[in-house]
Amino acid sequence: MTFRQAQLTDLNQILTIIDAAVARMLREGKQQWDETYPAMSDILRDLTLQQGYVLTSGRKILAYGAVVFSGEPAYDDLDGEWLSDSPYVVVHRLAVAQEEQQRGVGGLFLRSVEHMAAANGIGSFRIDTNFDNNAMLRLLEKEGFEYCGDIRYDRGSRRAFEKLI
Repeated sequence: MTFRQAQLTDLNQILTIIDAAVARMLREGKQQWDETYPAMSDILRDLTLQQGYVLTSGRKILAYGAVVFSGEPAYDDLDGEWLSDSPYVVVHRLAVAQEEQQRGVGGLFLRSVEHMAAANGIGSFRIDTNFDNNAMLRLLEKEGFEYCGDIRYDRGSRRAFEKLI
C-alpha cells in the first residue's frame, strides 16, 4: 500500500468513497456528514491546498483524508484541555472505501499521517469526530488517541482527541 498526496486525477475515486460514506451515515441516522458536507468543493480545496492524501493499493484508492499542518481554528476554543501546546497535525474528512472497511485501512492511514508528522518534527496529532460516529471513535481509541474535550463548528459540536507522537 502507498500513502501519497492526492492528485486531481484521483477526484472521481475520492468522491465515490466520500459519497458512499455520506450515504451510510444518512442511512444510519448519523449527524456528522450529510448531502451538503463534505462537498466536491471541500475536496477540491483540499487538493488545491495540497492537503488531500490517499492510501492506495495499485491504482485503487482505499482511503482519503485531508492532512492539515496549519492548525484548526475551532481547536482554539476547546471545552477541555489538550495534552500539549506544541504544533500539531490534524486529519479531516477521513473516509475508507466501503469494501475496505474493517480491514485496518483507517488505522494504516492514521499511522501514515503520524509517521509523516514525526518526520517533519511534529509531536502532536489532533482529530475530531461526532459523538455518534462509533466506527471512528473505536478507531481513535485503538490508535491511542485520548479524548480531550469538545469543540464547536457551525455544524455542531464534535469530540476532540489528541495523540502525542
